[in-house]
Amino acid sequence: MKKQILKTGMLCIASFFIACSPKTEAPVIDKEQVKKEIQAKEDEFAAVYNAGEMKDIGYYADDATTFYQNAKPLVGKPAIVEFLKADLIDNTNKISFKTSEVFPSSDGLQVVELGYFTVVDSAAVLINSGNYMSLFEKRDGKYVCVRDMSASDQPLQ
Repeated sequence: MKKQILKTGMLCIASFFIACSPKTEAPVIDKEQVKKEIQAKEDEFAAVYNAGEMKDIGYYADDATTFYQNAKPLVGKPAIVEFLKADLIDNTNKISFKTSEVFPSSDGLQVVELGYFTVVDSAAVLINSGNYMSLFEKRDGKYVCVRDMSASDQPLQ
């Protein structure tokens, strides 16, 4: 009987300590800071594109896939960069991106971005506009795009 009481008492004490131990809290993610980081990535991408020369700006991950309108998915950073370079030949259009919302994971290692893009010609006349969605992962301390896609909000020609 004494052994049973002692066992039950020890079990109660152990349960108490487990229940009262501090909980490991998820890190607090500053969505506004994440949004600023992602917008900076978008601004850098647009600046490089608008300059007419694609170079490695660290926007896309090596294993990224992008889904451009009216095209098969582009898989891998080299395929994406080659597509963009081809798009820049004799192109004077300017693109801009506006991050509308970000949805970071609870650990901040992934972020889904929703945004709006515009494309204007050299006279600043609207050519195209629409929405996009991008998935970023934090790798080596920086966000890189691993998936993205866009949809025009302009009528079909």
